[in-house]
Amino acid sequence: MTLDQLKMLVTLADTGTLKQASALLHKTQPAISQGIKQLESQLNVKLFDRSSYRLTLTTAGRKIYHHAMRTLKEANELKQLSVHLARGEEPQVVIAMNASFDIRKIIPMLETMQQQFPQTQIVLKQEYLSGAIESVEDKRADIAITTIDLVKLELGKLTAIWLDQGDLINVASPKLIERHPDLTSATELLNEYQIVVQDSGQSSQGKQFSVQTGQRCWYVNDFNTKHTLIKSGIGWGRLPDSVIDKDIASGDLVPLQLDDLRTKLPLNYHAIKHKDQIFGPVAESLWQALTAFGEGNSSPH
Repeated sequence: MTLDQLKMLVTLADTGTLKQASALLHKTQPAISQGIKQLESQLNVKLFDRSSYRLTLTTAGRKIYHHAMRTLKEANELKQLSVHLARGEEPQVVIAMNASFDIRKIIPMLETMQQQFPQTQIVLKQEYLSGAIESVEDKRADIAITTIDLVKLELGKLTAIWLDQGDLINVASPKLIERHPDLTSATELLNEYQIVVQDSGQSSQGKQFSVQTGQRCWYVNDFNTKHTLIKSGIGWGRLPDSVIDKDIASGDLVPLQLDDLRTKLPLNYHAIKHKDQIFGPVAESLWQALTAFGEGNSSPH
């Protein structure tokens, strides 16, 4: 039994005709027919029902087909792994990072990677909302550090490890609050501008999160701009705790205590990779370092 024969089995089962299998495998029809007959002889089982023009798997053939699919998948993963190992260290590793994550927490880890793998370029891409997880799904990034999407995780295509927790805090400047001395409700801010960061991904384009009906909004594409606008008194909105801790301590920003909108929105950050992704040595070392980082923190779950 060979991998070539298993490819013939799977392709013929998927197409149903020798002609189509021949075109896909770039082999002659007699060669495929002979390969299948040899496989049937070796396994001592009939794989295909040949009573009609379109070949169909027998009951035994269906069971062997599924095993063949798994074997071919594992063989392909082994081939990819050997390619990675033969190449050595990757020329670059791409990390898509939710911009609300406090990168200072993993600076020691990045410094270690820099020292261990000086020839590998680490590319850090800031993303917003769904952007980071989509980068991993589309294989534009090796690893994402982002808040988790439980629905996507349950589809089984992603692997996630818990890293840390942070908060988005609803804040405004004293200048804005002076315009609303008895502020208790978000509805009183309908005519003030809520500053909203736009999604860098596609899955939630056009959707609004934590924006009340009728709210006036300004849209920006990064937290720095949002921070500047809120601090100036032009608007209000949520910002990462790591960005505004000093502003809150100095009184330049004030957490909004509203009856109908949470002041703090907790975020659980995870490192995420695609389940089919086979890492080279640098990405694998980084993944293991992130795993150790998460294990060193106390998960809220």
